[in-house]
Amino acid sequence: MLDLFPSRDAGPFGRRLKRERGARIPVTVVTGFLGAGKTTLLRRFLASPEGQGTAVIVNEFGAVGIDDALVRSSADETVLLGNGCVCCITRSDLQLALRRLVFDREHGAVPPFGRVVIETSGLADPAPILQTFSTDRALGGEFHVDVVLAVVDAVNGKANLDAAAEARKQVILADRLVISKADLAEPAAVERLTQRLQQLNARAPIDVAVAGALDPERMIAPAGTERSGFVAEAEHSDGIESFVIETAEPIEWPTFSRAIETLTALRGADLLRVKGLLNIAGCRGPVVIQYVQHLAHPPVELDAWPDANRKSHVVFITRNVPERQVRDLFAAVQALAAAPVATS
Repeated sequence: MLDLFPSRDAGPFGRRLKRERGARIPVTVVTGFLGAGKTTLLRRFLASPEGQGTAVIVNEFGAVGIDDALVRSSADETVLLGNGCVCCITRSDLQLALRRLVFDREHGAVPPFGRVVIETSGLADPAPILQTFSTDRALGGEFHVDVVLAVVDAVNGKANLDAAAEARKQVILADRLVISKADLAEPAAVERLTQRLQQLNARAPIDVAVAGALDPERMIAPAGTERSGFVAEAEHSDGIESFVIETAEPIEWPTFSRAIETLTALRGADLLRVKGLLNIAGCRGPVVIQYVQHLAHPPVELDAWPDANRKSHVVFITRNVPERQVRDLFAAVQALAAAPVATS
């Protein structure tokens, strides 16, 4: 392909990267309803070779931190955000904790770390946590969310999903799903839960953990560019739905940008997550785009496609925004952009 830019590492979105995060510190967000087994999973991960050099931020809903005490002995650096949810009460504390970790690492106050795990409270909404890394430019320059992992226990998980909107939203927004406590439930119950999770989030791969045992790579492997993340639609739940828009032809960036800006301006609060790989005209590799409500992550061009499929894939997770309306908006903007300009 003809290079359109002066350097082979340069593109319209800056330097091409092998991975989206570049040199930033990767972050794993572990969410899941109350009693799902997040702390057990985390302790097993921290004891593994892959978990070494991990800083942990624990959020608990309550005046006394229990989970923090359980994981502190396993992690190089643990920060407790107590008495509230990261998402709604102590979001500023999350920002302060992340800044403090970076400051302390640079000044030798904590051991070096190469990854951060945020364990949310069982009542937390992951969406505002993701927003934090977009609204705070300094944090966005230091950290990058690799994966949002939701833990659902095999014993009570299906009942929690049926009864609690928070539990459903945690599953819908996740990149990966983990069924915990499978050893305490009947195989038929695990199968029913698996089917329910697939209904809510058909994009996310599902792993089964027994006594917290899970391949550590599943805790940290980036989920943003996996083809498994661009599969099928999820069922409607609390007005939330997931759908995928694909196109085989290269996309003109100004056209896509105007369409998504219009959608964000009109319904930004209801765009819970938008993630995708775009085949942008003039780019060698795919362009990773991510939006959380009104906020846009800077687009990043990767240096190569993950496989032979060059289609653009964009996953939308929306609230009361129908797929047809989104498709119609993008089609209308594309048609207007392609229309001949009248001359006097």
